[in-house]
Parts: sequence; structure tokens; C-alpha cells
Amino acid sequence: MKRNVILLLAVFLAWSAMAQAQKNFIDQNYIEVKGLAELEIVPDEIYLKIHLDEEDTKNKESVEVLEKQMFVALKKAGINLEKQLSVSDFASTLQDHFIKRADMKKSKDFQLLVHDSKTLGKVFVELDRIKISNISILRVDHSEIEKFRKQVKINAVVAAKEKAAALAEAIGQKIGKAIYINEISAPYRGQMVNTMMRTKSESYQSNMAMPELDFQKIILEYSVMISFALE
Repeated sequence: MKRNVILLLAVFLAWSAMAQAQKNFIDQNYIEVKGLAELEIVPDEIYLKIHLDEEDTKNKESVEVLEKQMFVALKKAGINLEKQLSVSDFASTLQDHFIKRADMKKSKDFQLLVHDSKTLGKVFVELDRIKISNISILRVDHSEIEKFRKQVKINAVVAAKEKAAALAEAIGQKIGKAIYINEISAPYRGQMVNTMMRTKSESYQSNMAMPELDFQKIILEYSVMISFALE
């Protein structure tokens, strides 16, 4: 019996505390606003896919030969092969169901990381000179993306506070402390590009200027709902 009384008392006290907290929030004069912020970032991590295929040369050159030519071209473009280039896929197909060296058609995919549009342009030019044009941008990113995410969140909170202060001033009041904050998350745009960028062999000649390549910037968007007490 005594145990039941203690249990009922604990439930009553918990309910009373919740009711009081809700009452305090509802009875308090407040203003609720939405803060928005957007930040555009020039990516410093551009991931490319380079596809080598023997069929592109009408089987006149092997993947191994194309690979060596590509290595030389990328070095001319200022690429550190050990740090910026990696193999992403290797495949071979057989004709007539017989394993014969002459019948094998091979292809190989590489992932290349460049850090700016100038280097990207050099890569396209050097690869185009050796007839490698099957290149696509996989995605773009930034090495300090978390720092920018934090900054855009701060900007959204500041925007909400400024908006609340302006609205409160219009009715002759001031805002006090924030009593409620609700984050509204949103993915950042520009990470996935999926844009094929193919160069034509006749487009770039050795005596032509370096092409100016541009790509989508990373756009960070953030919004937050904040309730401020009114004084």
C-alpha cells in the first residue's frame, strides 16, 4: 500500500512539473521567426572519371598503352599520380566464349582528383592531345565543408535574431532570450554533378588558349525556427 502511494505521488509530481513547464511557455509572450542563410562555395575537390577503352582506338592500342600515355599526359598537367589518381574499375570481355588474348577487349576506369579549374583545363587539353576524351565529373566537394556548414548555421541564427528584433521594435518591444530553437536541416547542393564533359579532338590544338572550364558551385542552405521572449 505504501509503495503504491509513493508511486502515485511520483507520477503526480512529474505531471505537475510538465504542466507547469508548459504553462510557463504558453503564458510567456514570445515571437517566433524563421532564419534563412545561403552560402556559395567554390569547390577545391573535383573528382573526375577517366574511361580508357580499347574500342575507342578501334583496338589499335591496348589499355596498357593508353594507360602509359595517360600517365605522361597527366604529369604534364601537373598531376601527382600517387596522390591524385586511383583505379576505380577494370573489365575485360571475351568474344565467342573462348579465352584468347586476341579476342579480349579491355577497359579501365580511373578516378582523378584535381583542386581547381585551371588544373582541370590542363587535364582536358593534355588528354585530348592523346585522343582520350571519355571524361566525366563525378562530384565536387570542399576540403573544409564542415567549417562552412557551421558558418551558414550561425548566419541563419543571426538572421533570425535580427528579424525578431526588427519585428519587436515595430510594436514597441524588445526581444529577450531565445526560448526555443528548431533546426531545419537541408542537404547541400552541388556535391553530385553527374555532368558528362567530353572534349572533341579538333577542339583543342597546341596553339590554342587553355579552355576556361567552369562548374556548379556548392550551395549550402540552412534554416532555423527560433522563439524569442518579448520584453
